[in-house]
Amino acid sequence: MKRVTGVGGIFFKSENPDALKEWYKTHLGLNTDQYGTTFEWRHADNPERKGFLQWSPFKSDTTYFAPSTKDFMINYRVENLTALVDQLRAEGVTILDEIAEFEYGKFVHILDAEGNAIELWEPADENYDEIVEGRTN
Repeated sequence: MKRVTGVGGIFFKSENPDALKEWYKTHLGLNTDQYGTTFEWRHADNPERKGFLQWSPFKSDTTYFAPSTKDFMINYRVENLTALVDQLRAEGVTILDEIAEFEYGKFVHILDAEGNAIELWEPADENYDEIVEGRTN
């Protein structure tokens, strides 16, 4: 069974996310929306199939990364989240919540060996493609 298939997102804390998004837009050309920006790419084994990476600054007081106290969280793309969570649980990995389902995919949060929060995402790329606004290509 494949586990992680790629990076799905880079999330980090910011004192002023809106100003930071504007800085990145002005100086580095990121096309930002309320969440940050999305980078679109193509699967190497199927160039017709799109994939996405979300870049998002969060307010510095966010609790979204909890219980981790780190200023960042990485989102990893996976293929079968339910089976992976079962495997990780059997291996003693800390699973922080139940799998949540949205139109753009399934999510769960875990902790690594150093207490870093990790978000696992089984994407529904076709649906994500329909709803995402800020894109940097």
